Amino acid sequence: MSRRLTRWRMLWLTLVFSCAQAAARLPPIPAVAQLDLPRFMGSWYLVGGIPTPFERHAWNAVQTYTLRDDGSILTTLTFHEKRADGPRRHTEAPATVRPGSGNAVWDVRVFGPFKSQYKVVWLRADYGAMLVARDARDYAWLFSRTPQVSAADRAHARQLLADAGYPLEHWRDIPHTARTGSDR
Repeated sequence: MSRRLTRWRMLWLTLVFSCAQAAARLPPIPAVAQLDLPRFMGSWYLVGGIPTPFERHAWNAVQTYTLRDDGSILTTLTFHEKRADGPRRHTEAPATVRPGSGNAVWDVRVFGPFKSQYKVVWLRADYGAMLVARDARDYAWLFSRTPQVSAADRAHARQLLADAGYPLEHWRDIPHTARTGSDR
């Protein structure tokens, strides 16, 4: 494993654990009551949020969810780094639904035995947009089924995060541009 990747993982773990300690003083962020997993599966455009260091410079980011036969979910993120024609990045992580969560709270295995909370805290009734947050108030992601999201949905997501105690100064809109078949 490269030193750069190892350092990034150590930084990520340090951030997660320190944010988790700070978030322990805040109440949990409520998740949506029920999520229809088969309807939820498929591709979602990452259009904004408070990204992890890995996603900080993402362009054309797409997260795909695939329901496996055993009930687990494969999460796949692809994006271009720093610009529309930048290097393509790809990562996969398995997730499991937390029992009793209405399918709205997942544990995503980032690497090794380490899992990260993934909580759907807002979902438009038509499953056209959604917001994922964490009780740690460190990262959050606004997704849409299309490359753009309405100003109203973006404002609603930001307000939900602000009300939950998120630092919105870390918010970033994720650019999406037209792409050719060769760079998808």
